[in-house]
Amino acid sequence: MRQTISLAAGWRFSKTAEIPAAFPETWPSVTIPHTWNAADGTDGGNDYWRGTACYCRTLTAPALAAGEQLWLELEGAAMTAEVYCNGKKLARHEGGYSTFRVELTPALQTGENLLAVLVDNSENDTVYPQKADFTFYGGIYRPVHLLRVPAAHFALDYYGGPGLKITPVVDPDARRAAVTVEAWVSGAADSVVFETAGQTQEAPVQDGRARAVFRLENVRLWNGVVDPYLYTVTASLASGDCISARYGCRTIAFDPQKGFLLNGQVYRLCGAARHQDRQGLGSALTNAEHEEDMALLREMGANTVRLAHYQHAGYFYDLCDSCGMIVWAEIPYITRHMENGRANTVSQMTELVVQNYNHPSIVCWGLSNEITASGGVNADLVENHRILRDLCHRLDATRPTTVAHAFMLDMDDPFVMAADIRSYNLYYGWYLGELEQNDRFFDEFHSKHPDTVIGLSEYGADANPAYQNEHPEKGDWSEPYQALYHEHMLKMWSERPYIWAMHCWNMFDFAADGRSEGGKPGQNQKGLVTFDRRLRKDAFYIYKAYLSGEPFVHLCGRRYADRTDAVTQVKVYSNQPEVTLLVDGRVLARKAGDKVFVFEVPLTGEHTIEAQSGQLADRMTIRRVSTPNPAYRADGGQVINWFDRPDEMHRAGYYSIFDTMEDIKRSAAGAVLLARLMARVTAGYGDVAKSVTLPEAVQRQMDRMPLEKLLRQAGKAVTPETIRQLNDALNQIPKAK
Repeated sequence: MRQTISLAAGWRFSKTAEIPAAFPETWPSVTIPHTWNAADGTDGGNDYWRGTACYCRTLTAPALAAGEQLWLELEGAAMTAEVYCNGKKLARHEGGYSTFRVELTPALQTGENLLAVLVDNSENDTVYPQKADFTFYGGIYRPVHLLRVPAAHFALDYYGGPGLKITPVVDPDARRAAVTVEAWVSGAADSVVFETAGQTQEAPVQDGRARAVFRLENVRLWNGVVDPYLYTVTASLASGDCISARYGCRTIAFDPQKGFLLNGQVYRLCGAARHQDRQGLGSALTNAEHEEDMALLREMGANTVRLAHYQHAGYFYDLCDSCGMIVWAEIPYITRHMENGRANTVSQMTELVVQNYNHPSIVCWGLSNEITASGGVNADLVENHRILRDLCHRLDATRPTTVAHAFMLDMDDPFVMAADIRSYNLYYGWYLGELEQNDRFFDEFHSKHPDTVIGLSEYGADANPAYQNEHPEKGDWSEPYQALYHEHMLKMWSERPYIWAMHCWNMFDFAADGRSEGGKPGQNQKGLVTFDRRLRKDAFYIYKAYLSGEPFVHLCGRRYADRTDAVTQVKVYSNQPEVTLLVDGRVLARKAGDKVFVFEVPLTGEHTIEAQSGQLADRMTIRRVSTPNPAYRADGGQVINWFDRPDEMHRAGYYSIFDTMEDIKRSAAGAVLLARLMARVTAGYGDVAKSVTLPEAVQRQMDRMPLEKLLRQAGKAVTPETIRQLNDALNQIPKAK
C-alpha cells in the first residue's frame, strides 16, 4: 500500500555549500515551502543573494517489508538540487520548477538518518532561466514528501510523472470517447486493474507498461468555465499500490480565422499571465495562496491563463482543470539563448509534458519566451527550437507547440514560424509607440499571413495605484492610464476574432529585483492586482466588464480623492446596459452604454459619488482642493511641469525635447546626447533591458516619436534637472538643414 508522508517540518537551513557530518542543531529552523529570497528578491537593487544553501533534517527510517522502497519527492527546488543521505550523494536535478524523486532505500541505515539537500540558484550558462525580468528565487519552495511503496509499484522515476498517461479521443457531436490509459510499472507485476466511468479492465504488464482502452458513451464534455467536468482513472496492482488521475474529454483546435475552438465551437480566449510569487512569501506558497489567485482570475471573468515563465505547481494545474481555465504551459527558456543550455531545455520540457500531460486545461506547450530579445536569431537557437518542437510532438501528439515572440522580432522573419502556433508580446503604448500600433500590427500580420494562427501573449502598462492623473498619459505610472490602456486593448481584441488568445501581462504585480521605477523598487507593476493581492486596480474591472457574467458596477478613481479641476471626469465600468450617477444623493445623469460610462461632475467641495444600475451600487468620496496632491504623481509631479511649459523650452532654429528623435539624430551632437540619455533610461528597467537590441524597423518607429514622449515615461531615471540640462544642451545645437 502506498503511503505519502509530508516533510514540511524539522528542517534546518544555512547558506553553505557544505554537507554537515551531523545534524546542525545551531542552524535556524525553517518550514518547507521556503525561499531565502522572499525579502531581498523583492526590494530592488538587483542584489538579491544567489548561491548554494543547505537544507538538513533527521529521518527515522521506517521498518520496511521485503522489497519495499522509500523515496523522497520534491515538487520544486530552485534552481539546481543535490540530495544526500548519510553523506552519500544520491541525485542531482537541474531545473527549479518541476517535480523530481530520489530513492533513499539503498542509503538508509537503521534508526536515525541524516538527509541533506544542497540547493543552488547562482548564475551559470547551463540551467535556465539566467536572464529575465523576474526574480529567480532560491530554495525548496514547494512541498516535500516521503513515498513508501511496495516492491511492485507504479513508476516513480519516469521524469517525475504521475505514472499514468490518459489520452481521450473525443467525438463531441456523438458524445462518444475512446480513452486510452497507460501505466508505467516498476518491479514484478503481471497486470494492472484500471477503473474509470464505471468500467473496469485488467491489462497485462509488458516491458514495464500496461495499456487499456475504454469506450465512453454519452460522454460529458470538459467544456471550459461553462462545465469543467472531470473523470477519474484509478490504477491498482496486486501488491496493493494504487494511484489515480483526473482527465477531461474535450477537443481543441486553432483556426487562422476563427481563433481557438473548444469541442468544435468558437471559444474566445481572454485572460492574463501569472507569476507564482507574492509579497512577503516570494515563491514559497501554500495551497491557500494558489486558491486565492484562481479565485481572482475567475472573479475577473478570465477563461485562460498563461502560466509564465516556467512550470507551475501541480496544485495550480489541478485548479485550472476543476475551474475550466484554458492554460498555456511553458518552460523558462527565456530572453537569452545559451548554447550550453540545450540539454536543460530538453530535460525541462520533458518533465513539463510528462508531469502535466493529463490536464485537460492545458492546450499548448510553450517552447520559449522572447528568446530573441538578447542576441537575435542564430542557427543554434533555431535548431534548439526544432528539437523542442519535435520532442513535444513525440511526447504528446494531441497539443500544438507555441512561442511568445518579442515585439522586436520582425513578423516576416522565418523564426516566427518555429512553433505550430505563435503569439507576440507587444508593448506599443507603453515602452514605445502609441496604442494604435497594436491594432496596426495585427492587421498587417493577418494580411500578410492569413493562414497563420496568431495570438497576443503579453501587453501591459505599469501602474502604482497611489499615482493618479486627471489627464493620464503614457509613462506616468498612473492607475488611470493603465485603465485607458486596457480599454483600448480589449476593444482591439474584441474586433479581431482571429486572435487565438489574449493574455494580459500580468494578473498580479511580481518581483523583478532589477527594476527601480514607479515608486516601488523591485517590482514589475503591470499587474491588474497588487503584489500582496489586496487591491484590485481599476483596470481589473474593465476586464470584468468584458469577460464576466456577474452583474456589477465599479467607480474608477476612488484613490483619486483630491482633485483640482472645477469639473472632473468620473468613469464607471459595468457589464450592465445603463448606469445612473448620483452626486450627494441626487441624480446627475443616466446613461446607456457599453462597458465604459463617462460623466462630467462639477466639484465645489467634498462629494459622495454613487453609481447605480438596478440594485447594483458603488460609492466613493472625492473633493475639490486648491493644490495638487504630490503623492499622486511620480516625483511629486515635478517632471510633468517641464512639459507643461513648451514655450519656455523652445529656441528658434535650435533643437528641443519637443523635436523627434529622428530629427535630433541628424546632428552628430544631438545623436551623442540621445545615446547617453537612452543608456540612462534603459538602466531603470533592469538588467534585461540592457541587453535588448532593437531591430531597425522598431528603432525607426521610436525615432519618429518626439523626445518629450520618451522622457514622460522615464520616471526617476530622468529627473527634472536632467530634463532642463538636456533641453538647454539641445537649445545650443542648430537644426540640421
